[in-house]
Amino acid sequence: MSFIDPNHPDLSVVSQCRLMEISRSSFYYKPTGETDLNLELMFKIDKHFTLYPFIGVNRMTAKLKRDGYDVNQKRIRRLYRLMGLLTIFPKRNLSKANALAYKYPYLLRGLQINRSNQAWAIDITYIPMNKGFMYLCAIIDLHSRYVIGWGISNSMTCEWVNEIVQDAIHRHGAPEILNSDQGSQFTSNEYVSLLKSHGIKISMDGKGRALDNIFIERLWRRLKYEDVYIKDYQDGLSLHQGMVSYFGNYNDLHPHQSLSYRTPKEVYFNLAA
Repeated sequence: MSFIDPNHPDLSVVSQCRLMEISRSSFYYKPTGETDLNLELMFKIDKHFTLYPFIGVNRMTAKLKRDGYDVNQKRIRRLYRLMGLLTIFPKRNLSKANALAYKYPYLLRGLQINRSNQAWAIDITYIPMNKGFMYLCAIIDLHSRYVIGWGISNSMTCEWVNEIVQDAIHRHGAPEILNSDQGSQFTSNEYVSLLKSHGIKISMDGKGRALDNIFIERLWRRLKYEDVYIKDYQDGLSLHQGMVSYFGNYNDLHPHQSLSYRTPKEVYFNLAA
């Protein structure tokens, strides 16, 4: 049962979501559906891609064929787009045209990140479910690995992403730098204007660079193999409740070796261990 009542006589959905400390877009979660075969293929693609994010359409098609699926590259390419997957692999060089395609430079290379809110990273990942799929967007603080904010949706809209960013800034203040990939949500005028209005420096991964977003890629891998693939969520509400629990435990209870065995919350808020 949902905790939000869209027919409440006194409180709007926005007000209720604010009281429940969830983004408004998260209320409208309804898993996006595909054919049963496509959902099965997407689940297998996601599990393999999460471990090996350099696997492109051709190699993924070959793997699925070896696993007994009668698929072609056109179908797998469509599913890659639907899932928002971008293959990462080293480039030999960047042509002039590719160089001009960079909307903003990558600002984290060689940067000593030694304080909270110095640099955040934002990304979107595909979440397989029992009868469909959804998208999860999260923001992490790169100094502490603290999950600053997150939200789920059945579509990757700029409005949804901006709402998550605005909510994170409202709760924690603006970071000096916010890093993302070059997806359309992060190159939109609305997103760029939002960051500039808060004086945030915009940083974007280089195309094909596997290490530019390594920390959030690790978060996705851990989340999926520790929770999503095991739980097999049935609907949007159960997924939302599961993410509340997972991120709460991740932030508050799980010490990281890279943080000298302190938790992200302890490091982000500079608390004693």
